[in-house]
Amino acid sequence: MDRGELRRRAARRAPPARRDRRGGRAGRRRRPRRRRAAAAQRRRAALVLDRGGPSAGDRVVGVAEGLPIAADDPDLLAILAFAAPIARGAAVIDSLRRGAARAGGNAEALRLVGSAAVLVGAFDLAEACSAASLPDLRAQGRLGLLARALGAQAWSAAHLADLNVGIPAAEECTRLAHETSQPLFVGIGRATTAVLAALRGDEDAARSHAAAAEQIAMSGTVRPVLATAQLARGLAALGAGRYAEAYEHLHRMHDPADPSFHPALRCFALSELADAAVHSGQIDDVAGVVAQMELFALRTPSPALHGGLRHARAVLAADDEAEALFQAALRVDVGRWPFARARVQFAYGQWLRRQRRSADSRALLRTARDTFDILGTVPWSDRARQELRAAGETSRRQSADARDRLTAQELQIAQMVAEGMTNREIGERLYLSHRTVSSHLHRIFPKLEITSRSQLGAIVRTRTEHGMEAR
Repeated sequence: MDRGELRRRAARRAPPARRDRRGGRAGRRRRPRRRRAAAAQRRRAALVLDRGGPSAGDRVVGVAEGLPIAADDPDLLAILAFAAPIARGAAVIDSLRRGAARAGGNAEALRLVGSAAVLVGAFDLAEACSAASLPDLRAQGRLGLLARALGAQAWSAAHLADLNVGIPAAEECTRLAHETSQPLFVGIGRATTAVLAALRGDEDAARSHAAAAEQIAMSGTVRPVLATAQLARGLAALGAGRYAEAYEHLHRMHDPADPSFHPALRCFALSELADAAVHSGQIDDVAGVVAQMELFALRTPSPALHGGLRHARAVLAADDEAEALFQAALRVDVGRWPFARARVQFAYGQWLRRQRRSADSRALLRTARDTFDILGTVPWSDRARQELRAAGETSRRQSADARDRLTAQELQIAQMVAEGMTNREIGERLYLSHRTVSSHLHRIFPKLEITSRSQLGAIVRTRTEHGMEAR
């Protein structure tokens, strides 16, 4: 929900009525006295937003909570989630499912519950409620609201790595937002498309869409768009193994002086930030962010925030504490969050391999690989395969003649060389010294009957024509 809509929501809440292409009211119904009193208080909230100021959110919350409406009213949930996603996160999340039930078949109410769920990190519910609102919004020709519902659906799907839902929803959101003159949601659509491209491993598309989204957002410093664009850039760099770059992009979301700072959305990219920190030597630097997120977690049961914290605690922990934290994270039932669970399994498998427990690591890495394959998150599939090879298990090979001559780790190093990585970069990714990498290459060349690094590209391929290696 953007500020313009929040002002409209605060100014009035109305029953379903005929709408134009922008989603505005074409006619009004007479309201009872209770409803008129609530509308008057909403107008007060609208004035508070217009005046702004550092305590504007608190004042909006005060006005909204004084309205004579139920705690699970969709309008109230949307206002509270927008104005105070952390401070009122517990109240909103506690009421979300009741609000969805209360909405019944009211498409606009379902859309509002979906938008509220996005801002408090309940992405599974956000995706479901947004999807439920779409048929009626389409049937009623409410294209402005349809674009907004699609934006919430796509953003939630991206965080769940539900590419089959997210990709078409983001494209349609962008197109309809452009047609209905909603630049904020054009930016949301483009930025979300960038996130989805990064998850698929299409780095060029991720950069292109992120840049387009930033261009739309910079003139008005639209923080949700800028934060999502940084998430896309961070994911793309993380998937490519450029951990220092990933950390730089993702950390911007936590800097209040940066235009990409967003008080809510930054809470939902903690797993990515922690992974980037571990692999780039920024563990001490990220500790302050994690400590702040821990304090927020005391105030809100946000599923995305708590899931990110469980991941971050485990990957950032000392070796004598890490295993218990990984196991605790995996004991939690995450329902429709398979990508989050697979990333914990992958990180746990990596940790076990570094502890020289390769046999124990393989089942976790194999399960993570299979989930990544099903989701279509190609960079994570590739990384899981690399870890499996380092642990002594090779997934089905693409070039049997070449790969049969190499050990699992030699094959892994050969693929990285074919991708253009230096010995030092390979060592950093595999936790090996560059001298060890060089020794492996001295054995690889005679086995493959080649004499230079450039020849590896013609022999070793890391992906099939379709972008994913066969298992």
